[in-house]
Amino acid sequence: MAAQQLDLREIPPPKRHPKIFDAFEELDSGEALTIVNDHEPTPLYHQMAAERQSFDAENYTVDRIGPNEFIATLPKK
Repeated sequence: MAAQQLDLREIPPPKRHPKIFDAFEELDSGEALTIVNDHEPTPLYHQMAAERQSFDAENYTVDRIGPNEFIATLPKK
């Protein structure tokens, strides 16, 4: 599975989700978008599950690396 990575920690919060959605749409089926974030991306997970049919929610993962560092993988069906 190929992956693309976005580090969102320096991007202003209002611009994060649009950037994620644009990058996710560019993926081919079977690829994944990995994001590095400063908080757990639970709201993003719920938004992706509700709005993106191609989001593979069953294979979504998130790992806490540090107090302000989370790595989430958003796979595309």
